[in-house]
Amino acid sequence: MKIGIDLGTANILVYVKGKGIVIQEPSVVAVSDDNQIVAVGDEAREMIGRTPGQISAIRPMKDGVIADYVITEAMLRYFIKKAGRSFTKPDVMISVPSGVTSVEKRAVRDAALKAGAREAYLIEEPLAAAIGANVPISGPSGNLIIDIGGGTSEIAVISLGSIVVSRSLRVGGNRFDEAIASYIRKKYNLMVGERTAEEIKIEIGTALPLDRELHMEVRGRDLIAGLPRTIPLTSSEVMEALEQPLQQIVASVRAVLEETPPELSSDIIDKGMVMSGGGALLRNIDKLLTQVTGVPCHVAENALNCVALGTGLALEHFDFFKKSLVQRI
Repeated sequence: MKIGIDLGTANILVYVKGKGIVIQEPSVVAVSDDNQIVAVGDEAREMIGRTPGQISAIRPMKDGVIADYVITEAMLRYFIKKAGRSFTKPDVMISVPSGVTSVEKRAVRDAALKAGAREAYLIEEPLAAAIGANVPISGPSGNLIIDIGGGTSEIAVISLGSIVVSRSLRVGGNRFDEAIASYIRKKYNLMVGERTAEEIKIEIGTALPLDRELHMEVRGRDLIAGLPRTIPLTSSEVMEALEQPLQQIVASVRAVLEETPPELSSDIIDKGMVMSGGGALLRNIDKLLTQVTGVPCHVAENALNCVALGTGLALEHFDFFKKSLVQRI
């Protein structure tokens, strides 16, 4: 049995050979005081910011790497078990950010093996995203992929099935949420939770001004009176809040383009840049990158699932992608 796992900071997606993506749940685990796991995934996410004293909802992945080893292992065990009803141990392919150290890679591999995998392979996220987005990476031609996940953004130029230039920066969807929450706190003295901030980003978030302004009612706790309060929020305010994290992503894309060999640059101008990951779904983020770099940019279809599809496909066609994978540690 073959399973591909996109082990993300915000979500975990599991791809099973022959079935496609079977699980898509938040990477959150609810743990009680005596280290018993109470809930995993969707059920645990409902508990974020709403737990009683003896239970805490934890995100064991931070910035694309393992922050809590024991809980990550338990979470992987839960998802591997949920994905595979078979009695044989599955082969597992897991995506890791391109900038991780060998220690962080080993931690992911060990966690997967302990969680019940027969063999664990690692693939770099931008490669997996490119495979999942149907980008023809095996030819001698340059492709630029921008994968904006929950914890990290990966920007890479890929040619001949391998990464030529890449940048991994720890800015992603979670940083967008934090920026929105801190903007509302400064401007309105209103405290909002991370789930509310994420809802604002999805409902009215944008990277460039919209033709028609979007509005939303936001509820939170007044920092001065300490009481619940509702404020109206517009999409242009959210755009202002997101300016800084977006600038960091733009700067990294520019840096990658500057380092790209000229032959590959000409390929990229022809084909354009491909965006994937949940962060790519932010309104007008592709237009912003096109404006700033002058290179056409488009969002891959099924952007959220690209990395998971890519990990699964890389494992299915293992011999073909073998040389592109992260070497054994």
